[in-house]
Amino acid sequence: MTGSDREGPHGEAATYERKGHVATITYNRPEALNAVNSDLRRDLNAAWQRFVADEDAWVGIVTGAGDTAFCAGADLKDRGGSVGEFPGTFWEMPTVNSFESGLEVFKPTIAAVNGHCIGYGLTAVVACDFVIAADHATFSWPEVTIGIPTIVGAIRLPRKVAWADAMELLLTGEPIDAERAKEIGLAWKVVPGDQLMEEALALAERLCRAAPLAARATKEVATRTAAMSWTEAVRFGETMRRVAGTTDDAAEGGRAWAEKRPPDWQGS
Repeated sequence: MTGSDREGPHGEAATYERKGHVATITYNRPEALNAVNSDLRRDLNAAWQRFVADEDAWVGIVTGAGDTAFCAGADLKDRGGSVGEFPGTFWEMPTVNSFESGLEVFKPTIAAVNGHCIGYGLTAVVACDFVIAADHATFSWPEVTIGIPTIVGAIRLPRKVAWADAMELLLTGEPIDAERAKEIGLAWKVVPGDQLMEEALALAERLCRAAPLAARATKEVATRTAAMSWTEAVRFGETMRRVAGTTDDAAEGGRAWAEKRPPDWQGS
């Protein structure tokens, strides 16, 4: 893989770096434990939107600067700014512009959790396909302990782990450690902190061996069909198969198999 692209959109509160086909989005307020304020919210949203639009970015990794916190949640000194803007009234469907709140990302995503993962940070983590945690990481949604309900986390987590395990996190507000997160299925793998990014990058390289458009179609089918009947799900899946089958990469896959060589994916 070749190519490198590094930029913190609108500044450096969050950075976007692409090496080859792997993009890394980093919460970059280590002095504030990467808590989300208005600057980080703006830059984070821009970074995820850039990842979606970047055709050369096939896999995304999200992590935090430093080795203490992945993200300490909302910066309570700037709580309004941490939410960002949701155009529309209460009665209208808002424009989703943040990864945490449901921005559609069908490229594979990896959370490399390098420390405390709290509130908004955990909401982003449960939106990722893979969660690799440093052995000193912790996970919590403390909102209920300060009188605030957890919303998106309450929607997502029970779809990923057993009900009681989800309720333990959501209703007590207490943190769990990395091993407990792995035990309940929240974390996929736990590794020493100094090996975290090495593990995340190794997984990203494995994922890049797949045809990128086929991988995105597969993830979209897995995501959308969860709310469909069996017949609707199969019809949608077969439609996606036919669309993906018309791509240049699908033709390249067939040639590579016949010629017994690795395929040269172009993402087209």
